[in-house]
Amino acid sequence: MSTDFDHIVIGAGISGLGAAHFSARRGLSTLVLEASDRIGGCLNSHHFDALGGFWTEAGGHTCFNSYGTLLSIMDDLGLTAQVQPKLKVGYALWKAGKRRSILSALHLLEAATAIPRIFREPKDGQRVADYYGRILGHRNYEDLLRYAFQAVICQPADDYPAEALFRRKPRRKEVIKAFTFAEGLSAIPQAIAAQPSLDVRTGQQITAIQHEGAGFQVSMANGEQFRCDTLTLAVPPDAATALLPDDLAAVRAITSSIGMAEIETLVLVVRNSDLPLKPLAGLIAVDDAFYSAVSRDFRPDANYRGFAFHFRPGVLCEEHQLTHACTVLGIEPKRIAAHAAIHNRLPALRYGHLERVQQLDHALAGTRLGMTGNWFLGVSVEDALTRSYSESERLFQS
Repeated sequence: MSTDFDHIVIGAGISGLGAAHFSARRGLSTLVLEASDRIGGCLNSHHFDALGGFWTEAGGHTCFNSYGTLLSIMDDLGLTAQVQPKLKVGYALWKAGKRRSILSALHLLEAATAIPRIFREPKDGQRVADYYGRILGHRNYEDLLRYAFQAVICQPADDYPAEALFRRKPRRKEVIKAFTFAEGLSAIPQAIAAQPSLDVRTGQQITAIQHEGAGFQVSMANGEQFRCDTLTLAVPPDAATALLPDDLAAVRAITSSIGMAEIETLVLVVRNSDLPLKPLAGLIAVDDAFYSAVSRDFRPDANYRGFAFHFRPGVLCEEHQLTHACTVLGIEPKRIAAHAAIHNRLPALRYGHLERVQQLDHALAGTRLGMTGNWFLGVSVEDALTRSYSESERLFQS
């Protein structure tokens, strides 16, 4: 026996929940199916219950007042008034076993002579290494920017498409520039999923998606079947490739060409009294086993400090990751109050990616299948939600 919905969304990361929110606001019955036991995807405020619920971001760390699509959802949910400011603390470099200032790697004269090119150098169709090497200087790129960008996207940055790294967006000046919430950014997906107009189910294993008439049938491992008029895949490209109906070979060929970057994240907590290190936003690693270490110092706690070390995959085992993180922080491993190992994934976008997206959109045109995620416009929350909104308009506007 099958259950009918107007819209089924596969994936309860912020992309999928955004897609579900937009259809539910149109009055459409909407079901969200998530394979894991947690919603939010890359928004993951990891709480340590044994430490009184102290949390540290294990995925995305910041939202901005330029995230217009996100803010529109927050407005709908009454979340905008609940945003919390982030304490202004700076980043430092971790290079050759020492913490160093950002300025120590910056070639000011080269930057000063190169910066005017930013006003005439086009971003579209360029690699990150080529574009930023030209507008800020090749030595600045080699010594600083390469590692700063790797810290942002947690993967090699040279061949990343320049237009997907930072997109200019208008700011809402009445909202705090960089914000979080009292319990972390997971407040956003939790508020979306809590809407009574949405049916969000975790731990759902899908065995097949097939066309049924003008719509789709979704078959589950437990024998359940769901039918919908419109379906949105909000999963990574490799998962989307596996789930696509058999008759969408052109779409599958494109999605299968997009890779994923695996990230081994170590979240750890230290008592304030055990860590003399002055507050900082995080560390950008230069030629090290980790890309970055992002702190929770932007939201100080009376008892604890938290850090998320984003390690390169397969370089260190978990035990050695913990030892290395302690070396970086300048403490002994016995001073760690709690820690957790978390597997993160991000799309590995490469030069020519937007051409692939255009091909994919052409193949999807005229279908009732939507596809969204952080692998279309870029990896930020706003990039993902912008894609979800545009797909919602395509699927439901008429």
